[in-house]
Amino acid sequence: MKVGAVVLTMGNRPEELRALLDSVAKQHGDPVEVVVVGNGSPLPALPEGVRTVELPENVGIPAGRNVGIEAFGPGGSEVDVLLFLDDDGLLERADTAELCREAFARDQKLGIISFRIADPETGQTQRRHVPRLRASDPLRSSRVTTFLGGANAVRTKVFEEVGGLPDDFFYAHEETDLAWRALDAGWMIDYRADMVLLHPTHAPSRHAVYHRMVARNRVWLARRNLPAPLVPVYLGVWFLLTLARRPSRPALRAWLGGFKEGWATSGGPRRPMKWRTVWRLTRLGRPPVI
Repeated sequence: MKVGAVVLTMGNRPEELRALLDSVAKQHGDPVEVVVVGNGSPLPALPEGVRTVELPENVGIPAGRNVGIEAFGPGGSEVDVLLFLDDDGLLERADTAELCREAFARDQKLGIISFRIADPETGQTQRRHVPRLRASDPLRSSRVTTFLGGANAVRTKVFEEVGGLPDDFFYAHEETDLAWRALDAGWMIDYRADMVLLHPTHAPSRHAVYHRMVARNRVWLARRNLPAPLVPVYLGVWFLLTLARRPSRPALRAWLGGFKEGWATSGGPRRPMKWRTVWRLTRLGRPPVI
């Protein structure tokens, strides 16, 4: 089973990027082929054999990763599995690629694996990095309904069947959009606590566009993927949860602006999931209303 890796970078973390690439090069088994995509920035000097793509402008995370996928042929067809790794992460173990090969070979319906993210200094995993509602024990592996964008492995047949990440999302919720489409097509997703990406702990709200993008893309996610009766339920629940978290006034203003933008603009074609997929999500512990 041939494994590749896609790394997206803004060119501002060359030392961390080099350390990540070294951790990929040390993986057991056949070498992992790597493409590094410069998202609107020139790339630093990279190890020999690493494929490179330099984009003239920042096209966002999902579009940038889609470029990385296509660097391995249409839909990533030159490889069987693609790892997606944040440029400031580090694979903790040298057998992660082998564990991925074994997992995908053992379970033919497994489409996506979400790695565990741990802080390199404390070893702790933030609750938000465990892609399920019952997140108190990050060391428990399980089936899940979404995955972490910068620490995962995807069988390339998933892209062949359901397409890539939604370009227009730019940042936030693009993983859940792909996850829902994959689940609707019959694929499964696993969270694996033993596959670890070491990554510094940062608040996602450090990004200036965070609150607007989170709200806008939440609306797009629902409008694109949910059966019509569930769209207002899902968005109503998230509207109330956002208010309950008592964001600052500027954050709330940005969030409300994004929420409005999500209704006023198109996030792509609507392909609502089957009701049996709704039931599958519910049985997996996360009905698509929260």
